[in-house]
Amino acid sequence: MNLRPLFVAVAALAVTAPAQANLPVGATAPIFATQGAKAGKPFAINLRTALRKGPLVLYFYPKAFTQGCTLEAKAFADASPQFAAAGATVVGMSADDLPTLQKFSTEACRDKFAVAIATPAIIKAYNVDLQREGVSTGLTTRTSYVIGQDGKVRFVHSNMDYKDHVRLTLEAVQALRKAKR
Repeated sequence: MNLRPLFVAVAALAVTAPAQANLPVGATAPIFATQGAKAGKPFAINLRTALRKGPLVLYFYPKAFTQGCTLEAKAFADASPQFAAAGATVVGMSADDLPTLQKFSTEACRDKFAVAIATPAIIKAYNVDLQREGVSTGLTTRTSYVIGQDGKVRFVHSNMDYKDHVRLTLEAVQALRKAKR
């Protein structure tokens, strides 16, 4: 399958996407349940269960196996030990189907963290609908949320350039851990 046309389309959207009205810091994160994959194995995920383990880094990305999304997933995989040390769980979300996410969880995420299906309801609830000229593309914006164990949004970074998402969410999670002490 040639993904080049899709990559070009996603890259063009990065330039033309309007500013999003993301969930603000302090907002209650919308509860969700969906399907996902880790290390190629499918599983069900929901926000309440995920938050029992600690803070959640919920990062939305437009499309699996596109250049920026693959590089971002690899960067999150490389930083997995630091996120774990800070007590946080990382979950990537896109509108991709489960078979695609199963493959992406192994190849790009290197079996280090889960990826899950961002359903239309989740995309709407988290205000991450990537639009072009006011019309939904069916993809998500590149937006990272850090959600505290209390279910509140503690940090938001929305930028179609993947480069700062890992560093900034890790800093936010580490700050949460320090504040908890």
